[in-house]
Amino acid sequence: MQFKQTLVRLTLILFPAACFSQTTYLPKDDKAYILLERMEIKAQTDSTLNFSKTKPFSRRVDIPVLERYYSSGNLVNSVGEIPVTTDESIRKIDEVGASLSKVDIYNAEHALMDNIEWTDQRFESRKAIAKNFYRTPANLYEVHVKDFDLIVNPVIRFSVSKERNNDQKLFQNTRGLYVRGKIANKIGYYAFIADNQERDPLYVQQWINDRKAVPGNGFYKTYKAAGGVDYFDAEGYFSFRAARFIDVSFGYDRNFIGNGYRSLFLSDFGSPYLFLKLNTRIWKLNYQNLFMELHSSYIPGGDKLIPKKYAAIHHLDIGITKWLNMGLYEAVVFGRKDHFDFSYLNPVIFYRSIEQQNGSFDNSLAGIDMKANVAKKFQFYGQFLLDEFILSEMKRNRGSWVNKWGLQLGGKYIDAFSIKNLDLQLEWNRVRPFTYSHGDSVANFTHYNQPLAHPLGANFNEWVAIARYQPAPKWLIEGKLISYMQGRDSSSESFGSNIFLPYLPPYRTSEYDYFIGSGWKTNVTYASLLVSYELKENLFLEFNAIARKLHTKTAPITSNNTTVISLGVRWNVQRKEFVF
Repeated sequence: MQFKQTLVRLTLILFPAACFSQTTYLPKDDKAYILLERMEIKAQTDSTLNFSKTKPFSRRVDIPVLERYYSSGNLVNSVGEIPVTTDESIRKIDEVGASLSKVDIYNAEHALMDNIEWTDQRFESRKAIAKNFYRTPANLYEVHVKDFDLIVNPVIRFSVSKERNNDQKLFQNTRGLYVRGKIANKIGYYAFIADNQERDPLYVQQWINDRKAVPGNGFYKTYKAAGGVDYFDAEGYFSFRAARFIDVSFGYDRNFIGNGYRSLFLSDFGSPYLFLKLNTRIWKLNYQNLFMELHSSYIPGGDKLIPKKYAAIHHLDIGITKWLNMGLYEAVVFGRKDHFDFSYLNPVIFYRSIEQQNGSFDNSLAGIDMKANVAKKFQFYGQFLLDEFILSEMKRNRGSWVNKWGLQLGGKYIDAFSIKNLDLQLEWNRVRPFTYSHGDSVANFTHYNQPLAHPLGANFNEWVAIARYQPAPKWLIEGKLISYMQGRDSSSESFGSNIFLPYLPPYRTSEYDYFIGSGWKTNVTYASLLVSYELKENLFLEFNAIARKLHTKTAPITSNNTTVISLGVRWNVQRKEFVF
């Protein structure tokens, strides 16, 4: 309550200065992210697209950039609605310095269509339904009048799956709607609500039983037979510009920091949370402050108030050159329940100095990251996270538990081997034991029984390979291959993989010999193949196949192999995957 009152007061202080246009954000895994990622690499030196580490992306910032590329030449109107210009299927964009494929043109046009309130392009349906519905191809209902914009769309996701050696009926069933818009061009708003019932593959059911939370959502109730879950998904926020260069958002959602498939700083894997976000973009700098209200770890049971905890994060992205960005990251999770420390509201001071002044009671993390666009074909990126270390112990290499850090290195290759719209990505993640954990069960880097960063927690070495191919405008083929080794905890001792456990005795029984893989050494290989077809705007038919193999290398030896085949349809909502 104290934190919420503080956020409301701070918002009211900033609000009178809101005299500039606001923004809303592209949802997690929106199809426009594929195009924005490709355009950033193709352009290489675009001063707007190159600030791509903090997500979700702003519609106000990024959609006009796509429109600039889209409008700089002639193209085919791929939706077959009202013609836009002439009928050339491929055009040259001077700013990008490379020919865009037919698929890129299609993606650009549909990104503008899906964000119609942020473009001067007009996309009208040939025939609206009952005069007021689907007046444009992307939106069920919309209003655009002076001082008010409103867009309403239904949300449907349904799939059926078959898992080998599992007689259960597996399915996902989601129904809901989302609303977005703006008021007087000063306030933006977004709301998403959906009701969900699902029964997932056995390895996901085991994860839910262990964590007492649904991956990506948190609270749930059991649904019918064993393994089924029923939960409500609600997200929303409002936003405005407090000054010419400062965007403010307040609401309930997820955020992501990084250019990789995973993030060691902050990922969108877990449950939504209450947040206040300030994003300042000026000159060669993008500076983001994030204040969060989180749930402490707990065991569900009965109606009771879940303990709260609080965190503050800031990330500074610096354009070193037109193609190279470096970043500084710092985060702190407060080491006390239901208490917000106001000293962390300072948006520019180093949190570590505050933590030391407070008695080093909180859990602070720091990091650096980089991203380089090279030859208009490649992007190289990386993150280094530092939780805690003793230099002398790092030199001795005795496996001291106190040396806690994580490393990510990755690269992307677009139009690989001169095949248009074939994009490849390779990523390596390595996190030492006890990283993200703390001396108590409050200040660990978690929320609602789920990690805030990498879904594996700590004590692992992971490789991620992704191939994405769009052979035609409406088609997407995507393959993932993930392999990781993790040293899991035994029933009697923590080896640093379970970041919810305190790192103090009796959980930790030694000072040394904690290396990556120490403990119950487990190898997991995950492979998936997705084939997706866009039948109508934002209406997708999809086939997905998963093969997952788990094998422990140390006693007790276990092995678990499974395959899952799925067919599904989704409308105005992103895919839900369980990639762990």
